[in-house]
Amino acid sequence: MSYGIKSPARYVQGSGELANLGRNVKRMGEKFLVLCSANNKKRVGDAIEESLKSVEKDVVFCLFNGECSKAEISRVMDVVTENGCDVIIGVGGGKVIDTAKAVATNLGGYPIVIIPTVASNDSPCSGVAVIYNDEGVVIKALMMKRNPDLVLVDTDVIAKSPRRLLVAGMGDALATWFEARACKNSGAKTMARGQCSNTALMMSRLCYDILIRDGAKALEALEAKASNDALDNVVEACIYLSGVGFESGGLAAAHAINDGFAYVPQAHGMYHGEKVAFGTLTQLVLEHAPEDEKNEVLSFMKQVGLPMTLADLGITEVKEEEIRKVAEAACVPTQSTKNLRKDITPDEVYAAIMEADQIGRAFKA
Repeated sequence: MSYGIKSPARYVQGSGELANLGRNVKRMGEKFLVLCSANNKKRVGDAIEESLKSVEKDVVFCLFNGECSKAEISRVMDVVTENGCDVIIGVGGGKVIDTAKAVATNLGGYPIVIIPTVASNDSPCSGVAVIYNDEGVVIKALMMKRNPDLVLVDTDVIAKSPRRLLVAGMGDALATWFEARACKNSGAKTMARGQCSNTALMMSRLCYDILIRDGAKALEALEAKASNDALDNVVEACIYLSGVGFESGGLAAAHAINDGFAYVPQAHGMYHGEKVAFGTLTQLVLEHAPEDEKNEVLSFMKQVGLPMTLADLGITEVKEEEIRKVAEAACVPTQSTKNLRKDITPDEVYAAIMEADQIGRAFKA
């Protein structure tokens, strides 16, 4: 038996941390490519540029086109080389972050800095970049040469992000404990190229405990557009604990079912973490989890506003052939459902999705 743990080289989180970017990266390189959306350039671009120029670094901004695809990765690589940049900074949410990570890896392992402006998923700390086709379907998980050199989180920026995005982040993080526990029980290998360690399992459980305790209070901070202790804790859970937890603890059915929902057009407007949350409920059904555990999860989902039913995912017209496609996609050999139990069938997953929907509807009622 061997364990593996992966994490960023440095993680920094706090109020006003954007101002400290320059001193954190001054030994990484001289010319920084900043990949971000037009909106985030407006929100934080000046602060990033000012901090980098305070340590005499050059800055080149590149606007993200919206999809972490092979074409977009190739385009940004060209911008990096044409401008002679030697460090890449990804600023924003999951897809722009994954694009920056893929660019750094494909260029041979450039230094990479991640600045999340939302806590909507656990991508920032991981050494994985999820690549999509132009239709938004996952086609590949690219393994980086190493995890990010720096993840810098300014909680003042997160506090001004939309409520739904933090809720989605909590949905993504909600799965971390249950998937790591499943991998620990089954002995499955993780993305850290080893089995789930006690350290990763402990971090995953802490992630869950923070969500249950502080999730609702963190949303109050967003309403006030100001950070508080609960938001600090939840941001750490969503970005760091879940990021290290999923990569070193392992994935199971929750994330596989999320991927499967790409085949249901009605669900295309939902965020990753929203679909993962429903996948978590489905995984608990597959595991025959105790009623009190399911009820605690359902109570949390209802409290913060996570999807508990297929209708909550936008699937108001449930078509059996589409849901069966979700189940089939979740059970292909390359998917992580097998980490729950190697012999799970698409029929079992289909039945569990439908039962999770029924349980969610009953709980809401």
